[in-house]
Amino acid sequence: MRVLAACSLGGAGHLRPLVPFLDQARRGGGETLVVGPPGLAPLAGATGHPFLAGGEPAEELVRPIREQLPVLPAAEASVLGERELFGRLATAAMMPAMDRAVRDWRPDVILRDPCEYASAVVAARLGIRFATVAISLARAEWGAAKTAEPALQAHRDGLVEELRRSPYLTRFPAALDPSPFPATLRYQEAATGAHGPLPAWWADAGAPLVYVTFGTVLGRMSFAGDVYRTALDAVAGLDARVLLTTGHAFDASGLPDVPGNVHVEAWVDQADVLGEAAMVACHGGSGTVYGALAAGVPLVVVPVFADQFANAVNVARAGAGIEVVADGRGADLDERRPVGRDSAPRIRQAIEAVLADGSYREAAAAIAADMAAAPTIGTLLEQLG
Repeated sequence: MRVLAACSLGGAGHLRPLVPFLDQARRGGGETLVVGPPGLAPLAGATGHPFLAGGEPAEELVRPIREQLPVLPAAEASVLGERELFGRLATAAMMPAMDRAVRDWRPDVILRDPCEYASAVVAARLGIRFATVAISLARAEWGAAKTAEPALQAHRDGLVEELRRSPYLTRFPAALDPSPFPATLRYQEAATGAHGPLPAWWADAGAPLVYVTFGTVLGRMSFAGDVYRTALDAVAGLDARVLLTTGHAFDASGLPDVPGNVHVEAWVDQADVLGEAAMVACHGGSGTVYGALAAGVPLVVVPVFADQFANAVNVARAGAGIEVVADGRGADLDERRPVGRDSAPRIRQAIEAVLADGSYREAAAAIAADMAAAPTIGTLLEQLG
C-alpha cells in the first residue's frame, strides 16, 4: 500500500497527526511519501519518511496574514487565514509539485492535513482515494473548508462537498469534539512505548515537571518574545522543574533572565515529555492539548489565535484544566489577542491550582480512557485500503 501524506505550511501541529499513519503503513510493508512546503523539510526528515518539497508562498505575502490573526475578530481571522493563506496562496504554490508527485508516484490513498488543499484537488481529478486527518476541532474544520471555497473554485468546482463527504479521521474524543462530517472515523494513536527520563537539566530532580509550549508557529510572529517572557514571569521560582520549548523559528538566546528552575529548548519530542509531566501549560493548539489529554495530563491553556480559544473552553468545561485569556476576558468575545506580561500572575495562579488539585488530573485520565477505547490506526488503514 502506498500512502502519501500531504501537509501544509502550518508546522509541526499539522504534520504530527499524519506521522502515525505513515509509521503504521511502513510496518505493514507499505511505502510512504510526505509532500509539503520546503520549510517542512527538517520536521519531515526527522520522521524518517521520504519527503518531497513543493512550493511555498513568499514570506512577504504570508507574514502580514500571520501577524493579523491574533488581533482580528474571530470570523474575520478565519476568512483571512483560511481563504488567503491556505486556500489561495498555499494551494497555488503547492499545486505543480503535488500534481507531479501524485501522477508519478501513484499512491493508493492520500492522507491530507485539513489545511492542505492541493492534494484534494489532484486526488479528485485523478480518481484517487483521499481522507482528511484532523488537526483541530471537527466543526472548525467543517467551516474552514467552506470559508476557503471561493479560492478553491478556481481549481475544482464542488471540491468542498467532496471534502466533506470523504473520510474524516480524528483522534479527538466525541465527548469534547462532536463531528458534522458524515464519514467520521475516530482512532487511537499507538502507544509510543516507554521513554527514558529527560536529561538532568535541573538541580531538583524530584520536583514536578511543568511543560510549557506555544507550538512551532508562534516563533515566526513578531510578538513571540513577549509571550515567552510572560510565560517565564509566570513560572519563575515555581516549586517545579519547568521545560519551555520555543520551536526552531525563534532565537531563544534573546530571552533575558531565564529563571533557574526553567530549561529552554527549541524542540523536544512531546511524547518524551508527557510521560513525565505533571501538567502542561500551552497555547491550546490541538496537537498539544489532545496529546496531553491522551496521556492523562491536565492543562493550563493560554490561547493566542485560531482554534486555541475553542480548545481552551473545551478543556475547562471538561474539568481537565484551566483557561487563561487576555485581561481576564472570556474567549467568546470577538477581540482575541495574546496575553500580556500583566497576565503572568493569573497564569501562575492557574498552574499552581492545577498542580495542587487532583481533580484536574482525574478528569484528564477519564478523557484518556475514552480516547484509548477508539479503534487503532491499523484498523482505519485497512478500511481505507
